[in-house]
Amino acid sequence: MNRRLLICYFENGKDILGATRIARENGYKILDVYTPYAVHGLDEAMGLKPSKLPWICFGFGLLGAVAKLWYQIWTSATSWPVNVGGKPLRSVPAFVPVTFEIMVLFAGLGTVAAFLIVSKLRPGKNPKILYKGVTDNRFSLVLIQEDSTFDVTAVKSLFEKYNLIEMEERIEKESE
Repeated sequence: MNRRLLICYFENGKDILGATRIARENGYKILDVYTPYAVHGLDEAMGLKPSKLPWICFGFGLLGAVAKLWYQIWTSATSWPVNVGGKPLRSVPAFVPVTFEIMVLFAGLGTVAAFLIVSKLRPGKNPKILYKGVTDNRFSLVLIQEDSTFDVTAVKSLFEKYNLIEMEERIEKESE
């Protein structure tokens, strides 16, 4: 099945932010917004939900800390108990520095792996340039034209005050 897209190019970050807000307020369906750098407040303007990545990071960090703490207690008290200088075998304060380092390692690597899996990025994947100049200096807002009542001239007049550079209509396959 094909979908009709309307790609609108803007001058700068303030313009794309304002156009995104006004498009959402007027009920247009936003497919995505492409910018050459991060624009503060764009996720709120698009109506995106907060990311679950911090919770994934917390979970991997907790997993790493618990696993390392268990491993250190098991090796020092159960598997190979060695009494060094009268220190207790289950001396948790002695394990804190290494446990912290492993926690940070698990959190970092787990978060990167989760991000790559969720975003469907993988090593060797060829990037697909969707719209001209979006990685250089263009700001583009992509709207989905859902039905025949979608009025391109109304969208153009709506975006004129946000320094609309150009508009482009495109038909794409949904599987792309």
